[in-house]
Amino acid sequence: MVKEAKLALEDGTILKGESFGHETIKTGEVVFATGMTGYVESLTDPSYKGQILMNTYPLQGNYGISTEWYQSEGIKAEGFIVRSECTHYSHSHSEKGLSDFLSEYKIPGISGIDTRALTLKIRNMGSMKGALATTDIDDKELHEMAISQKDITEMDLIDQVCVKEPKIMGEDFSERVVVIDFGIKNNSIKAFLKREVGVVVLPYHTGLNEIMDYDPSGVLISSGPGNPDRVSDAINIIPKLAERLPVFGICLGQQLISRSFGASIYKMKFGHRGINQPVKDLNSGKVFITSQNHGFSVDPDSLVDKPLKITQINLSDITVEALEHKELPVSSVQYHPEAGPGPNDTDFSFDKFIKEMREY
Repeated sequence: MVKEAKLALEDGTILKGESFGHETIKTGEVVFATGMTGYVESLTDPSYKGQILMNTYPLQGNYGISTEWYQSEGIKAEGFIVRSECTHYSHSHSEKGLSDFLSEYKIPGISGIDTRALTLKIRNMGSMKGALATTDIDDKELHEMAISQKDITEMDLIDQVCVKEPKIMGEDFSERVVVIDFGIKNNSIKAFLKREVGVVVLPYHTGLNEIMDYDPSGVLISSGPGNPDRVSDAINIIPKLAERLPVFGICLGQQLISRSFGASIYKMKFGHRGINQPVKDLNSGKVFITSQNHGFSVDPDSLVDKPLKITQINLSDITVEALEHKELPVSSVQYHPEAGPGPNDTDFSFDKFIKEMREY
């Protein structure tokens, strides 16, 4: 028997569909992501913590779930909204179905939603707070849960996704990078290991002396969820690291680097989430297709008279996509060069950083 699920938005909209996954109620910021594939990577991406994810591509679950595609130890999104859930998956590496995957991590899913209409609503009104229920609840009560939750700008999410103790990989390699973990994706770690660079993942609040005790050749400021202004410890330590060795930032990492050198951040209307974002390099004139997942961006006007320069822009809305310090070995990108399942246009970003580490 098909069980009803409901999604309440803060504007009072109640959408009804079919339940899959775990029977529960979850709240979060409702956001959309484009892309025909990648639902496993998206659901397990720590940057989706605090958010209810909707994929715009209508069919989800058709190739099942494999642990090799995980970007963390499990699902980080608060819920999943789809047009159609595929219950008969097919892939040689698949281990389970989408509904079982959600149930394993106690995450609710709703199908039968007009995702095109909901995407247009979010594009027009901006990302909204929502509540997703796969169990019985009154519409009014569900709406109250949606509007009474904290705004994502007020949430402290990084403690929920970062490592609690140092994690060391690739100890046999002759050089290593320290990752300051705000919600690192597995593919970022793999990008270094496949290039024979060891990785030390440290909690985001690790002090300068402890970081340097690992004798890194460089430091990665990782991606992660939420508002960068809520992690002041990292903002304060980045310039001190930059005076000692090369620093590279991805996504939230770019925002934190920008804040650490005096720039400001703003919350975007509905953000960039998907695999088809065009980025132009201002030096070479080349255009790359990138995977992105962020709801905050660097204010370009705040970079005036700051030691950072814009090196890449988004061709859709001219937002800041990459930065370099004018004097120190510091660079960053707003997109995800480690993207899985792709595109892989900007995978060279890791080679560029490693070259800088070796030449520093």
